[in-house]
Amino acid sequence: MNIKNIFLNAVWALIALTACSSDDKPVYPEPPVYDMSGFAKGADVSWLTEMEKAGNKFYNSLGRETECMTLLRDLGMNSIRLRVWVNPVDGWCNKGDVLVKAWRAKNLGMRVMINFHYSDTWADPGKQYMPAAWEGLSLEELKTAVADHTKEVLNALKEKGITPEWVQVGNETSNGFLWEMGQADKNPAQYAALFAAGYEAAKSVFPDTKVIVHLDSGYDNDLYNWNLDILKNNGAKWDMIGMSLYPYWAMLYGEETSADKVITDCIENIKKVSAKYDSDVMIVETGMECADDDGRLADTSVLAEGKALLSRILKESQENTNGRCKGVFYWEPQCKPSKYRLGAFTEEGYPTVIMDAFQ
Repeated sequence: MNIKNIFLNAVWALIALTACSSDDKPVYPEPPVYDMSGFAKGADVSWLTEMEKAGNKFYNSLGRETECMTLLRDLGMNSIRLRVWVNPVDGWCNKGDVLVKAWRAKNLGMRVMINFHYSDTWADPGKQYMPAAWEGLSLEELKTAVADHTKEVLNALKEKGITPEWVQVGNETSNGFLWEMGQADKNPAQYAALFAAGYEAAKSVFPDTKVIVHLDSGYDNDLYNWNLDILKNNGAKWDMIGMSLYPYWAMLYGEETSADKVITDCIENIKKVSAKYDSDVMIVETGMECADDDGRLADTSVLAEGKALLSRILKESQENTNGRCKGVFYWEPQCKPSKYRLGAFTEEGYPTVIMDAFQ
């Protein structure tokens, strides 16, 4: 038992001694129990240190100011996901910033996922910008840069005694990454070679860490077949398939007709790709509508629907995927409505009802 748990148990014992029932018998409330094993229930909180620097604070339902990761743990989460940028202009999400957040997660007993973007800024299906320092490199030089960056960050974690359970090679690499060199529709073999470089680098530091290939649109089976076949047919390996699942965006862009259908199609896709590629799957990003068009907290019916949808995702991922889905991560739930529409906290820093789905 660590010092923090000893302290918590002492606090609960003191509460018990001072709390009496109507017949003056002491009441002994149960201390909190944190299960960090099994199905991963997590959050990407990569914005956290930047938010703290700006003065953002977080509160539990009793109004007590609480460190954010501690609050998420108390809300039922057992895992933290953190993005890494190569050389970001403002410094956020660089190696040093990631170490700070990963250290905090480790000290809470939470499991860690490291998400390499291989960019100086955001990487997603619409943009996979080459880091400025890597511009003009040949394929072989770029493979070396990918490997060196991956090992540098992971070795820094290792020196601090932090072992990530999962490592993503790229973020939403639906059309590859490190464009145009690794653009999947133009240079499929080069995409696979660059992915393989990241995979082998991660395994050289942490052989037991699960390496994830992460694509968006978790409901789109054709996309997953196309992308993963490129990797497989060109000799690249992975340990787990990561999916993004956002009913809100899928409906906004007319890709799906209802939130329920988005989830249904994603669950079916999990079963199909896990069987085809004999690979476990994880929903590494999801989020529900929490704000209106003006950046204000959505009304209670919208929040309740978000909780219901997230509860369904968590339930079906565990019960309806033949045991192949291993976790669900919410993307930046700690965000205020004015900052991000699919966060899950109020403007004042309190968790909304959406977060109850994790308990």
